[in-house]
Amino acid sequence: MWIEFKNYQENAIVKLKREVNELLDAEGNKICIFKSPTGSGKTLMMAEFLKRLIDSRIDGKKFSFIWIAVNKLHDQSRNSLKKYYDQFGVGLKCSYFEDLDERKISENEILFLNWASINKKGNIYVRENERDNNLSNIVARTKDDGRIIILIIDESHRNAETENSKELIEDIGPKITIEVSATPQFKNVFRGVEVELKDVKDEGMIKKEIVINPGFENYKLDKNLADKTADEIVIEAGLKKRVELAKLYETEGSNINPLMIIQIPDNHKGMIDKKDSVVQLLGKYGITTENGRLAIYLSDKDNKINLENIEKNENEVDVMIFKQAIAVGWDCPRAAILVLFREWKNMVFSIQTIGRIMRMPEHNHYKKLELNIGYVYTSLSNIGIAEDIAKEYITVFEGKRQEDYKNIDLTSYHSKRFREETRLSSDFVPVFFNAADELKLKEGISLEHSIVDTKLIASGKIIDVDKETKSIEKKGTLDIPKNEVELQIAFDYFARENLTPFAPELRSIKRINDSLYRFFDKSFNMGVDDWTKIQAIVLAGENKDKVINVINRAKELYQEVVGKGKHKLLQNDEPWNVPEMINYNLIFVKKDYKRSIIQPYFSKTRCMSTFSLFEEDSADEVAFIEYLEIAKQVKWWFKNGRQDGSYFAVPYIENGQEKPFYLDFLVMLNDGRLGLFDTKGGIYAKTAKERAEGLSKYIAAENKTGKNLFGGIVIKEQNSWRYNDSKEYTFDPNNLYNWKFLDLD
Repeated sequence: MWIEFKNYQENAIVKLKREVNELLDAEGNKICIFKSPTGSGKTLMMAEFLKRLIDSRIDGKKFSFIWIAVNKLHDQSRNSLKKYYDQFGVGLKCSYFEDLDERKISENEILFLNWASINKKGNIYVRENERDNNLSNIVARTKDDGRIIILIIDESHRNAETENSKELIEDIGPKITIEVSATPQFKNVFRGVEVELKDVKDEGMIKKEIVINPGFENYKLDKNLADKTADEIVIEAGLKKRVELAKLYETEGSNINPLMIIQIPDNHKGMIDKKDSVVQLLGKYGITTENGRLAIYLSDKDNKINLENIEKNENEVDVMIFKQAIAVGWDCPRAAILVLFREWKNMVFSIQTIGRIMRMPEHNHYKKLELNIGYVYTSLSNIGIAEDIAKEYITVFEGKRQEDYKNIDLTSYHSKRFREETRLSSDFVPVFFNAADELKLKEGISLEHSIVDTKLIASGKIIDVDKETKSIEKKGTLDIPKNEVELQIAFDYFARENLTPFAPELRSIKRINDSLYRFFDKSFNMGVDDWTKIQAIVLAGENKDKVINVINRAKELYQEVVGKGKHKLLQNDEPWNVPEMINYNLIFVKKDYKRSIIQPYFSKTRCMSTFSLFEEDSADEVAFIEYLEIAKQVKWWFKNGRQDGSYFAVPYIENGQEKPFYLDFLVMLNDGRLGLFDTKGGIYAKTAKERAEGLSKYIAAENKTGKNLFGGIVIKEQNSWRYNDSKEYTFDPNNLYNWKFLDLD
């Protein structure tokens, strides 16, 4: 089994390896930052990076590693890396302190440690002891053996900058310290790799946003039930949302049972235990530990109930109660709803807390937008934001589409991203099947084949050592059938030799192998247990050339179908309409615009985010909105978003490549006409040619199908609004003869 890395993961691994190799050749000890958002797969990327770092080195460098993490995260990391390396048979050993041989860290061995076990004076791992078996001496012996120590500090934001930690790191003296965190703490470090949150979201690994108490501003408390507590209100809302999400997963064809997690405060002397009251409350809704729908994950031994396989998408547990202790490292991608209760002290709401509901269960976004959102329900009156990243990620405002809206059913487009042409993606497998059908590989393959063997020279000799010869004199060859290990090596080498023009990377090699295994499974019902037989059939002399022909044809088809670029423009599967609901974060402010179809309207106050679906309203856009607000013919207007399939885009061509154009405004008039406008000013009006012509072409094509569209690039000149809908766009500020006046009064 091998891992299909996301684009951002592959790029980060490559950059991290390059960065560390450069630092290894630099003078002195160095720090490298690896900043990657919660839910992006930091541990997976680090595991693959370490694997590649030690692989096939020609510089003679030898490594030992120390991996330090908080709480029990070092256990989780160790287990994850061990499982990852075991499946590949990679020679990276994952060890605890007591597993070390000869009181030192061996070559390509990773020592996993807990911060709490080493960053206190007098701790057994740090202090001198009769066995001379403390961390300092282990490090010294490891270095004496000529190995370079690389220190990985996982979730470093919790510990790396404390005085004890600095002293400890200095004592270890690693050549390279890699700080791994969503929010790094080391200051004045200029080398590192950063994974952008936008990229993680774009590739469907995490949710698009988190909303807090959605719709609570419209909550109406039944006077007959006035004794309902705030806790009951938030639990009830969370359970209702959980049922809604479960139904939406069904419509998507996904067998996922969304999990609601409830974080309760720590116990305080003289206070009622929150767990008991929550359990009792959930019992009213039929959710109990006895029927398997409730799980409890607390520190006490007696308070770990129904946790087995809880991370599985189809697991029957609906609700889990937990405390802060699992906030770091716990991974259950089906968790979609977080309930927080009021506590006696101020609550600081960090990216680590919401990280529990950020992951996507199937590593992709869904058509139903509600499934791409994480939900927080809380009885807190205010939430402190711990990091800037959380401030822009958490959404607290909500705009809803007006109820009198009638569907406009527009054709819209979005961009699909592809991997580079230098490697094979999972799209190669169906292409291989097409090539196999085309060249009739099933009919041409021979299952009764000659033995695949290793030919050894038999009684060879060299008469003249100075005489050049193409082959030495020999009596013959000794033919030894290849064993399973030799067959696998030969099979991988066969795939590698037939990859050109693609790079001979392990993933691409395995992609060809996988295609062949699946072909034999489909054609001859040969499964995993028959892989060795399949390898021998493929490598046999009478079959080899036939398979090579299919591989070459598949590569041609793959390049034609997939490899034409990193992006491909696709038409949305369903007609586009104004979103029913839009969530906004804390950098948005409410504006009093009456004709916005989304009410209330929120405007971005500053453009500081690279991953937001919105941009700050420009001066031209604000002026256009003010005009639409007073224009008599305007029924409603919608300010469009960008870079997302849930917003409206038309196709245009730039530098020979089709791209989506997310125009600024959709304007519905009282007479049923729908205006599509993009506001421009100054230099931007000059550079709008390709977008303008794409919009003009789109409007013409849609009107032939019965739509009633008009519009184009719109500018304000001498207090008049004018727009250009020409097939061939030009802009000359001194000559606007071909620009129509936009009169909506």
